[in-house]
Amino acid sequence: MINLTLYGGVNEIGGNKILLEAEDTSIFLDFGVSYGRKSLFYEEFLCSRGVRGLLDPLVMGFLPPLKGVYRSDFELPEEAGWQFVSKTKQVRNLELDGVFLSHAHLDHSGYISFLKPDIPIFCSPMTAFLAKAIQDSGKTDFESEVSYLIPRKYEDSCIKSTNYRQESSRQRPFKLLYGDKLSPEARTFWETTPGSRELDYIPLEFKNRIKNLNVKGFPVDHSLWGAAAIAIETSAGWVVYTGDLRLHGGRGHTTREFMEKVAQLKPLALICEGTNIDEDVMTSEEEIYKNSLEAVKRTKNLVIADFGPRNIERLLTFRKVAEETGRKLVLLAKDVYFLESMRLIDPSIKDFSTDPVCCLYDKIKGSISKWEREILKQFSDKLVAPKDIRQNQDDYIVCMSFWDINELPDLMPKEGSIYIYSTCEAFNEEMAISFDRLRNWLDYFNLTLVGDPEKGEKGFHASGHIIGPQLLELIRTINPKYLIPVHTEKPEFFKENLAGEMKVILPEYGKPLEIG
Repeated sequence: MINLTLYGGVNEIGGNKILLEAEDTSIFLDFGVSYGRKSLFYEEFLCSRGVRGLLDPLVMGFLPPLKGVYRSDFELPEEAGWQFVSKTKQVRNLELDGVFLSHAHLDHSGYISFLKPDIPIFCSPMTAFLAKAIQDSGKTDFESEVSYLIPRKYEDSCIKSTNYRQESSRQRPFKLLYGDKLSPEARTFWETTPGSRELDYIPLEFKNRIKNLNVKGFPVDHSLWGAAAIAIETSAGWVVYTGDLRLHGGRGHTTREFMEKVAQLKPLALICEGTNIDEDVMTSEEEIYKNSLEAVKRTKNLVIADFGPRNIERLLTFRKVAEETGRKLVLLAKDVYFLESMRLIDPSIKDFSTDPVCCLYDKIKGSISKWEREILKQFSDKLVAPKDIRQNQDDYIVCMSFWDINELPDLMPKEGSIYIYSTCEAFNEEMAISFDRLRNWLDYFNLTLVGDPEKGEKGFHASGHIIGPQLLELIRTINPKYLIPVHTEKPEFFKENLAGEMKVILPEYGKPLEIG
C-alpha cells in the first residue's frame, strides 16, 4: 500500500509538497513555497519573522506539521514552539528519508531551507548547480538555504545567525539521479562559496535508490533548465511524478522521451501538473525569436528585453537576436553567474569570456556582494557602463526585468526605444500592481511596450507549462491506473476529460490517500 499526503500544490499553482510513504520509506516530492497561501497573509513589507524560526510558517500552515524533519537550530524551546503548533494543527512524527527536487524554482524548492541538513536531496546535476547558484547570488535569509545552510543559535528569545568566523556553512547532501561524471571545475564550484563564511561541503554522488525504493529520474523540458520527472518503484507498482514540464519548448523531445519510457513501466499512479490546461495553442521559442527579431530590426534606438529570472532559453534567444542585428546583449552580473554555473554541467553554453555578443552591465552600486565583485573582476574586459549604453543606444539589447527598471534614469532611452515584454502575464493582484507600475515607468520614459498582454499581443512569451491538449496526450500515453492532479487551479478538468479512462483522484490538503 502507498500513502500520499499533499501539503501543497492542491487547488493552487506551485507550492508542491507531496509526501509519499511506501516500503518503510518516506520521501517528499518537492518542498516548495506556496506563494498563493502566503499572499493571503503577507506582502512585501509584512513577512514571517525569521527570528522566530519555524514558529510562523508552522502556525500559519505554510509548512507541514511534521516533527522530526526540520532543523533543530530553527526550533524554539518546547513551550514556545511545537506546543503552539499543536493547538491549530494535528502534529505527527516522521522520519524523512529524502526529497526529490524536480527543479530549482522556489515554488518547488524554497522550503527545503527548513529541513534537517542530513536529509538527502535527489535531483538532476543542473538543478543542483542552479540551486547553489541561486543561493550564492541571492539575498541571505532563513528561506533561501536550499543548497547549504548557515547555523543559527537561540538567544534572547530569538533565532540568530552565528558568527561566520566561528562556524562554517553546511552543505546539504545532494544525490544526482543521472548525468555524466563531473569535471574538476564543476567540483570546485560545488565545494566553495563566494561568501566570507567557509563551506563544509558534501561531495556530489550519483544514486538511484532512496532507502528501500528504487527511483528513475527523467529529464523533461521546462522554462528552467535541469527539470526532471521521477518514477518510484513500490511493491504495489510504479508511481510517477511529472514536476513541471512542457512539450512546446526547445527541449520538448526530452518530455516526449519521458512519456514513452514511463509508459513502458505501466505505472500504478501518475501525479501530474496542470498549470496551463486552458491553453490549446502555444507560442514556440522559434516564434519568439522571429517576432523579437522583427521588432528589434524596426528599432533605431535602445532595446530592453524583459524575461523571467533564470530563463536561460529566453536569454539565448535574445542573444541570437542581438547577433542577427549587430547589437551587443547586455547581461546583469547575476545572469552571468548563472550562465557560468550552468556551463559546468552543459558545455553547449558558450564561455562568456570569449562570447563576442554578450557583455556585462557595470551597475552603479554603493556596496557590492563578494560574488558580484568576483564576476566584475573576472570579466572586467566585458564591462559596459550606463553612459556607454546611453550614448550608443542602437548598439545594445539590455536584459533586465521590472525589478531593474530604476536603471532608466541612467540609461535615458531616446525616442523610438522599445521594451519587449517576454514574460508571463500577471496572474494575481500583486503582479498586476507591479505591471501597472511598469507601465508608468515606460510611459514616463516614452518607451514603446512590445508584447503588451493587456492588448493581447502574443508571440513574445512561451509558457514553461504544457498546454491542455498536449497534457491529455501525455496522460493517455502514460496511461496510469490512478491520476492525481496537482499544481493546478482547475482539477475538475481532469475528471471531465479522463474519468472514463482511469480513476481520477482529486486530493485534499493534508488528507492522506491510500492507493495500491
